[in-house]
Amino acid sequence: MIAELKGVGKEYQVGDQTIIALHPLNLEINTGELVLIIGPSGSGKTTLLSLLGCVIYPTTGQLFVNEQLVNDMSQKQMANLRLNTFGFVFQSFNLIAPLNALDNVMMPLQLKKLKAKDAKIKAEAALELVGMLDRKKSLPKQLSGGQQQRVAIARALVTDPQLILCDEPTASLDASSIATIMGELVSLSKSGKSVCVVTHDPRLLNYADRVIKVENGFATEIKKNELTNAFTLV
Repeated sequence: MIAELKGVGKEYQVGDQTIIALHPLNLEINTGELVLIIGPSGSGKTTLLSLLGCVIYPTTGQLFVNEQLVNDMSQKQMANLRLNTFGFVFQSFNLIAPLNALDNVMMPLQLKKLKAKDAKIKAEAALELVGMLDRKKSLPKQLSGGQQQRVAIARALVTDPQLILCDEPTASLDASSIATIMGELVSLSKSGKSVCVVTHDPRLLNYADRVIKVENGFATEIKKNELTNAFTLV
């Protein structure tokens, strides 16, 4: 088990009003599984992903990552935990435009102060894993959406994270690119990584080991025999 939420919830104070972004829930993310997080916009999906990625602190409950209690960590400790434990993949790719694919993938390693030679070797290996080594010198604008997302996945993988968190990674991609991206994420989960994917796309259900539905701030697990109806409820 990589992450555990015990009664974890998130609230925000706006003036005199308390906004409940996510009601308290219990959730475990296990090693070697792909978890789909579904739900309408504003339902609390991104809040849940942000909690899992230690981007924000919980308001209630206890959040554990590798059996470490996150609640009591400083901002610096949380930043180190993110850098060494998680890989993030975003809908908008978040590649740096002036940098080629190789340099984009090397960035997390530079943050970890790895020597340039070693960083290059690791970055090239990550690009090869997603089939993009031959485009390592290409700028983001020279790549298709699917290719940019594969570079983004390589960047997420280059630090050898235990948990990969993806926010709408297949949005705006064509069917072929979706199959490629999800195939790579499934392969990663089967190799022992944990993968969490936030999505609106019903085509991704077949790739999931588990499905968590978030609606109005309440998160519930959808059973296998309910999967076909999961998106009719979104």
